[in-house]
Amino acid sequence: MSGSQQFARKYPALKPWDIEAIVSEFEKQDLDVNRAMPRRNCTDMIIKIEPQREYDEVREALKILGNREVAELDDILDVFTKLREGDKARGPSGPGVGNAARAFEGITSERAYERRTILKSEQNASSAHTINEDEREEFTNHINLALAGDSDIGYRLPINPHTMQLFDETRDGLVLSKLINYSTPDTIDERVLNRGRRLSPFQITENNNVAINSAKAIGCSVVNIGSQDLAEGREHLILGLVWQIIKIGLFANIDIKLHPELYRLLEDGETLEDFLKLPADAILLRWFNYHLAAAGWHRRVSNFSGDIKDSENYTVLLSQLVPAECSRAPLHERDLTERAEQMLQNADRIGCRRYVSPKTVVNGNPKLNLAFVAHLFNTHPCLAPLEETADRAELDEYLFDDRYDREARAFALWLNSLNVDPFVNYLFEDIKDGVVLLQAFDKIFPGSVNWKKVNTRRPLMRFKQIENTNMAVDLGQAQNFSLVGIQGADITDGVPTLVLSIVWQLMRANIVQTLASLSTHGQRVTDQDMVQWANRVAGSGRSQPIRSFSDPALATGHFLLDVLNGMKSGIVDPQLVTPGHTEDDMKLNAKYAISIARKLGATIFLLPEDIVEVKPKMILTFIGSLMAIHQG
Repeated sequence: MSGSQQFARKYPALKPWDIEAIVSEFEKQDLDVNRAMPRRNCTDMIIKIEPQREYDEVREALKILGNREVAELDDILDVFTKLREGDKARGPSGPGVGNAARAFEGITSERAYERRTILKSEQNASSAHTINEDEREEFTNHINLALAGDSDIGYRLPINPHTMQLFDETRDGLVLSKLINYSTPDTIDERVLNRGRRLSPFQITENNNVAINSAKAIGCSVVNIGSQDLAEGREHLILGLVWQIIKIGLFANIDIKLHPELYRLLEDGETLEDFLKLPADAILLRWFNYHLAAAGWHRRVSNFSGDIKDSENYTVLLSQLVPAECSRAPLHERDLTERAEQMLQNADRIGCRRYVSPKTVVNGNPKLNLAFVAHLFNTHPCLAPLEETADRAELDEYLFDDRYDREARAFALWLNSLNVDPFVNYLFEDIKDGVVLLQAFDKIFPGSVNWKKVNTRRPLMRFKQIENTNMAVDLGQAQNFSLVGIQGADITDGVPTLVLSIVWQLMRANIVQTLASLSTHGQRVTDQDMVQWANRVAGSGRSQPIRSFSDPALATGHFLLDVLNGMKSGIVDPQLVTPGHTEDDMKLNAKYAISIARKLGATIFLLPEDIVEVKPKMILTFIGSLMAIHQG
């Protein structure tokens, strides 16, 4: 019996001539030694054989491959069988159409159907998630623009924004890693990434580890996302992560250190300290309203949804920013969709037609409209420089005082990794009511917090906040923290040194507790235990043992790279390691070590500067995270 006859018996849903066409096209593919083709090429091949197929329809059928990155001929025939079964279930409408099903769901138009997708889990039929297709489309457009011409993934672009291709392209971690570096440059040392058109599952896991742990390091909340979720193309998780990365990039320049002229947005009686506590989206609203007031407009905005739906405020903002290019003519248009289109034509004249469409403006999509306003600020802030005044002197004093910035950033990121609520943006402000601190205590020392005695109904009056922070200090003392002279009021008042002290001791307790739980004897792990472990693992390297986490030899990065290579031989490419004679060389080594640690699955919050400057606390967190990975 011939091969075609065997296939015809095994796949009765397929006609003999269909099987011949499939086999013929399969043989033309880039097959490996096991006669399997790359998964990423399957969709194009299938659509080439049956051009009437839609990308998303084929993508759904390919899910029968599970997590495999290659497909054999039998797999492809299984996919075609599944597509045929789908055709039969849909009836005479043919492939790519599900009109009856859509009508049953109450969706009356093709356009309405295209704007949302309900995703059902292959593993759990009762589990479903919805993604917003306008957001998927605009986020995909952002990626196409941001990463165009990239030497490693340029050939994969542009990604079709009208299909689910985005979630296939992000499966191997490369697109996400590149996007992270676009939003926050130099976060990832791209030399650690596995590249190529045919990556193994292990290489994909390594890339996804880099992407996830780097996303944590720039402030993304990724508590429920693992490398496997990315590899499986979990749409709702990936879309949420992509938005966070894009938003962090958009917000990066909304910083008074980069734009001192933001000082002009302070309101009457407001202090610089109070202004600095505002999150970026609140500063954008303040900026929006500043220009509306300057334009003599009678309205103000308090959100990125209802207040911008009619495009009036947008029209006035644009005309105030660039009056030569943007008129107020759209205000005379009565149809909201047409008015939004005319407003966006104005935005296009100044190179800012991005993230929104007339539909998403009129519908008031908060994420996309926030992105649009952030883009306007980043390209046309239009705030006059400050003059030399007493106010400027106060601002300069703040701008040149960054003593606590790096530690505060790292500790905020660590608290967020515990999934505290609310998300910590500005450490000294966001923990002043004690609720986040108490959540951290309860996660590290389960059952330690009596929540019946905690004041949680926000906003809290000062005395209620101090009750909470006093409880946090008491809990710290019960765990033998060194809190001499610290009172709850110090935390509520945001005294930097004292806030950093209690949060650091919490973070250290978390590391020590994790290591104790992984050790065979379950005993408390000391700093010296960690030093000894690091020396033992790095023993086969070229660097000398260290005496403590303040050892000056750590500055070159060589010791940390030896630890990493001791954990996994060959993970460090010696040709990429610099001699470490200059500060730039040392920083390159430090950046390389951090990215390798994330590749191994470690959650790392320190910066290369922390290694070069030998910050003992931060280096302890680095070694502690590696030790946990090694023992886990």
